[in-house]
Amino acid sequence: MRVTNKMMTNSMMYNINKNKNNLSLLDEQYSTGKKIQRPSQDPIIAVRALKLRTNLSELNQYYEKNIPDAKSWMDVTESALTNINDILTSINSSCVQGSNDPLTEADRTSIVKNLVEYKKQIYQEGDANYAGRYVFTGYKTDTSLIFDNETVNLNYKITEKLTGSNIESISKVTGEYSLSDYDATTPTSNDFSDAPTLVNSHRLRLSYNNLDNTDITINIGGVPTTYTVNRVSASSTTVDPYNPPANEINFIPETGEIILGDTVYNAYKLEGDISVTYEKTKFIEGDLRPEHYFDCDVKDITHPSYPTNPAIEYRVADQPIEYEINFNQKLKINTQGKDALKHSIGRVIDEILQSVQDVKATEDKISEVKKMLEDPNVTADQTTSLNELLGQLNTELVLKNKLMQDKFEQGIEGSSKYQDTLNVAIADLGSRYVRLELTESRLSSQQVQFEDLMSNNEDVDMVDTVIRYNSAETIYNASLSAASKVVKNTLLDFL
Repeated sequence: MRVTNKMMTNSMMYNINKNKNNLSLLDEQYSTGKKIQRPSQDPIIAVRALKLRTNLSELNQYYEKNIPDAKSWMDVTESALTNINDILTSINSSCVQGSNDPLTEADRTSIVKNLVEYKKQIYQEGDANYAGRYVFTGYKTDTSLIFDNETVNLNYKITEKLTGSNIESISKVTGEYSLSDYDATTPTSNDFSDAPTLVNSHRLRLSYNNLDNTDITINIGGVPTTYTVNRVSASSTTVDPYNPPANEINFIPETGEIILGDTVYNAYKLEGDISVTYEKTKFIEGDLRPEHYFDCDVKDITHPSYPTNPAIEYRVADQPIEYEINFNQKLKINTQGKDALKHSIGRVIDEILQSVQDVKATEDKISEVKKMLEDPNVTADQTTSLNELLGQLNTELVLKNKLMQDKFEQGIEGSSKYQDTLNVAIADLGSRYVRLELTESRLSSQQVQFEDLMSNNEDVDMVDTVIRYNSAETIYNASLSAASKVVKNTLLDFL
């Protein structure tokens, strides 16, 4: 076959360009450190690179953003729950002191002040927030768990669900005497022969006191009760609020108590579901918001069309806030107030405070009677009558001191039960936190693995690239040298 100069030139240029392209490719790999610059150079590497980059981007989102955010939320929650647990320990200690030690008035005042502050702080801890979001309020992260100020413009119609196990046996002092019962003008007409006594009652204690003086609805197993329900004031002098007829129920709005007659108690104590619907309008600072705990309908009483204006409805439900912490893996990060912060501890402290105030009131009456007896102008009949009154007041004081110590003992039991509930919530939070840490550790390892895979897929071996580059450069220069010798030959060189 005849080989022409043109054929040699074309072949020479083809080989030079080929060597030059190879040198250019190796130069790009050397300069960028990447195997390819365009998907067309190697579609398999390009597709694999896109997948690995997407996976690494998602992993970085989980590892660097979602998990730290979840840990911060749970850290705030754990800190609040731990503080509450410490406060409950202090409440327990104060109640132990109140139940065991002979207390002076100053001792009682000091203990009660501490308990009141402890109660406030417990519910203040419930307002813990992370990045402006309340951590104990479920989906309602923009609504505080407690009322930050006294609120009197909202009417709540609350449905509280109880059971027969919530019925308590309580004791109250009856037959108390006041100084107004003493008639100094005709002391012989005074009758202080009946001594104060304790009356035992059965009650359902609602979560709030100072309720509206409106009718309540009591359902047993979803069916309205057939027993008569009486609204009775705690200060009533005509009806004993704690001693209803056997087949009737007394509702005391001021204290939020439902007192059951004996027949009603025997019928209710074995019942599983008891629901009570009542209304409350006035809330003080620190009260827990009902919408986080109960089914309730809320109306603004300042609305022009109240009470026919539409109500805002809240229904109790689990409201888990879940973070996606890994591929197709979600974790609940929140703890709801209804599972950790209860009304019961506040109600127990309120009753301790009331019992201390009752003792103080009786001591004040005794002190006043003693002052009256020291009056030199008091007559013999008056002295006799006052001594009878003093004796009954001392009996009343003994009974009230006993009830006060009982309330402190209930405070010990109540704070211990509350701690048990709280410890369950803390343990649940802790177990989820451990899962979060394990996932974080695994993602940390996966992050390194994905980066290695991505590097193996995209990055060149620099040592091998340098060697290949030097080799390609030598071949390219050699091709140029050979071409120069072929090109300079002419026909005269052969003549």
